[in-house]
Amino acid sequence: MVIRLLRVAILSLCIAAATSAPASEVQLHFYTEEYPPVTFSRGGKAAGLATEIVEEILRRHGATAPIDVVPWARGYKFASTTPNVGLFATTRTEEREKLFKWVGPIASTTARFYVRRGGPRVENIEQARAAGRVLVPREWYLDQLLRGMGFSNLNAVTSPAEAVKMLAAGRAPLMALDDVTLAATVTAEGINASEIETAFILMQSFQYIAFSRGTSDEAVARWQKTLDAMKADGSYERIHAKWLPGVKPPGVR
Repeated sequence: MVIRLLRVAILSLCIAAATSAPASEVQLHFYTEEYPPVTFSRGGKAAGLATEIVEEILRRHGATAPIDVVPWARGYKFASTTPNVGLFATTRTEEREKLFKWVGPIASTTARFYVRRGGPRVENIEQARAAGRVLVPREWYLDQLLRGMGFSNLNAVTSPAEAVKMLAAGRAPLMALDDVTLAATVTAEGINASEIETAFILMQSFQYIAFSRGTSDEAVARWQKTLDAMKADGSYERIHAKWLPGVKPPGVR
């Protein structure tokens, strides 16, 4: 009888522990890309500014979730089609607004067209449309934006690093990328930063954690509330300053 009662008590404790954590937290799965210093892989694990923010929110929720570093197009597909998936850092655009549920902002960025030093100058959208090829990471917001603007000369690549290497090697005259990742990517690839120059600025935008539409509103609201608390207590600002020193973080007074 004592053993039976003990088993019942243990089972009750297990059920209580399982039900005390929100089910939405337990089921979350995150995807990110090679996008240093915001997100990247190090030692087989995700790292970077946005990764630390996601990990801190998980810690405050008493939860864990896998974070896989994959090509952006693959993560974007999962987040577009699978419930309880988060994708970061995702630029929030009008085209994407209804495709995801949003938590943020966690970073800001300026998108630019870049050319190789000594190459033909490109100074406006019309000239960019007429360029031989425009390198852009596949399914990035810039890929989607430029296609919507009628660009028929896009050369979609798997990552920002591939775009930078191809531009530096002279394999295309123009690249569309944002300023956040350029310096770290150039350094990681061993490319002389002076080999790549800004052609002109395209747009400024903000980056978020994008949750799939199948993620519950309650879970998304809880994530936003925790991020807001991090901004209020200074922990978000400290993480941002660690990875982007001297850059003003969005949403912080």
